[in-house]
Amino acid sequence: MTASLREILPSTAALLGVPGATDSLELTSYGAHRVVVVLVDGLGLHLLPQLAPHAPLLASVLNGGTGRLQALESTFPSTTPTSLVTLGTGVTPGEHGVLGFTLNVPGTDRTLTHILWRDSPDPATWQPVPTWFERCTAAGVGATAVLPAEFEGSGLTQAAHRGARFAPVRDGEDAAVRIAQEWERPGTRLVFGYTPDLDRAMHVHGIASPQWQQAAADVDAFLTRLVERMPADTMLLVTADHGGLDIGPDGRVDLADEPILRAGVRVVAGEPRVRYLHTVDGAREDVLAAWRERFGPAAHVQTREEAVAAGRFGPVTDQHLPRVGDVVVTCRADTAVFDSDREPAEVATLVGLHGADSAVETAIPLIAIGPDAGR
Repeated sequence: MTASLREILPSTAALLGVPGATDSLELTSYGAHRVVVVLVDGLGLHLLPQLAPHAPLLASVLNGGTGRLQALESTFPSTTPTSLVTLGTGVTPGEHGVLGFTLNVPGTDRTLTHILWRDSPDPATWQPVPTWFERCTAAGVGATAVLPAEFEGSGLTQAAHRGARFAPVRDGEDAAVRIAQEWERPGTRLVFGYTPDLDRAMHVHGIASPQWQQAAADVDAFLTRLVERMPADTMLLVTADHGGLDIGPDGRVDLADEPILRAGVRVVAGEPRVRYLHTVDGAREDVLAAWRERFGPAAHVQTREEAVAAGRFGPVTDQHLPRVGDVVVTCRADTAVFDSDREPAEVATLVGLHGADSAVETAIPLIAIGPDAGR
């Protein structure tokens, strides 16, 4: 069975001596005193060969010259909020409750967009599982999250990184320098960093576009600066939240153009590659039939019960179950479902997408560079 994103921080905590942590990834063999975990948004495993011509460090990793590369599986849905909280807590989406990019708040018609979330719902209630940053801090292992300044105080930051000291990266600052400053802080032994640039280029311009290639070069340069600054007793772990693929015009379906797909649907949540349909009372079977007929093999259309029973989210608590749609639509191949009447206009313009369960969306790397892992 492929190892998972959720194993990274428990294994890191075990390496750092946190009681109760399990090192399923065998990181303790590296003998590092401190660990830097960097999540590169959108760095899918299958993208590494396309990145390599523009990214000397990652090319060296891919060719076996630097560090060690291991394949991991991200989450379902394969989307940033879900993956960040899975990484932070070490549990499945069904357990922590951040089950998608957007979710219907049960008992309302409100759709919560996790990247815009501030204080409602209460982050500690919406995501009640302790994070590994909290556990490390409680064990005397200092932890810091180095994140864009605008993330400070957000609901997603609290859900994924609570317990870590927040260290903002402001516009124009070098995140590599900020991370290095944090690992030099007395008592700090775990530093988390995040960069969104590769994912943004994928969404706006598409994979292998000149802009995406430049973003790949920039990410590689950032990682190289980290490696050059790393003390001898420090290990760098580089991973991702998801991969992605470009969706052409023929695979794009807009609910605004197909009212039959809107019939009986109260709230549409999720994102274009995975949709949660919350239906009006008594309409679920009609909605299920209409979507199955429309999409056929281009999408896997399930009831909530079918999706949960299939283990797609891991075990789902009773508290979190209503956040999953009455109908769950997982797109296949190059299909995506947009809702231009109700979503921000820029969503329909996105070129690269992710969220579904294909290998190109869920396979991610774990790159270890440092003590006994090679530099």
